[in-house]
Amino acid sequence: MTDREGDREGDHRFSDGEGFDDAYEEFDLDPPELAVDPGKVDPIDSRVVTDTLDDQNIATDDVDAEELLDVGLNYMQINRYEQATDAFERTAQFAEDERLEQEAWVNKGVAHAELEEYDAAIGAHREAINIDDSSEHAATAETNLAYALWEFGETSQALDHAERAVEIDERFAEGWFNRAFFLSERGLAEEALHCIDNAIRLGLRNTKVLEEKAEILEELGEYDEAEEIAEEANEMRERAEQRVMEERTDAQSQGRGQGGSLGGPQSQSQPQRGQEPQGGFDIADPGQASDRDEEDWRLE
Repeated sequence: MTDREGDREGDHRFSDGEGFDDAYEEFDLDPPELAVDPGKVDPIDSRVVTDTLDDQNIATDDVDAEELLDVGLNYMQINRYEQATDAFERTAQFAEDERLEQEAWVNKGVAHAELEEYDAAIGAHREAINIDDSSEHAATAETNLAYALWEFGETSQALDHAERAVEIDERFAEGWFNRAFFLSERGLAEEALHCIDNAIRLGLRNTKVLEEKAEILEELGEYDEAEEIAEEANEMRERAEQRVMEERTDAQSQGRGQGGSLGGPQSQSQPQRGQEPQGGFDIADPGQASDRDEEDWRLE
């Protein structure tokens, strides 16, 4: 043994203590159903949730499907769509309530659409519709399916499902808007105008809707009214941009630690024509018919 080895052996002596008398649990922020067994999963595997949440490793009763759905929605809010699709698929797998399962499939389809995986989106929405084709989520599934089919190039099928959406829920504003768009694409401007007016009566009045209505009016030769609607859309966009700038300035004036959030997510049941979803990702909750005031609108 060298002198260095002898010195090393003499150093770093540890005192003798009594140790811990009582057992204690480790501190962990993760829910117990997401605990990882290193013997089963590579610790650097990015798909650890997918690998551990299956029937072989965990019982269905140990998984809170609603919490797992919230995990997927949170992933959507931070644009982590691949992780969201995994969370929604697992939600559908473990959900004992058909309504929750259907909601998970609808949201999974939206996540795939965000990734431009329209074939997978179509499959997810069809799964949702197969569960119950007349439930509260069926109209959303139908109009989202129409959107995915249109992006996938199946334009004729897209119109069929857009029409089915408003047949299920005639107060579904986004469904009326999408139906108007598909009819306009086919050159059926008069029918499209009727549909988009219904969407506006039901409260869907934003820049994209007004711009679409202006285009339809131009197709019908109503140029004066189209110009008025287009000007209103421009004014609405300018106000929105000004509001965003003011909120951003206010957030910055509060200090670096306040962050730059420009408000909470907005509920949007369907990505509109060629645009990203506007805020909220609770896509499978278009709202019940009873939630809307029957006196505020009338269909033509």
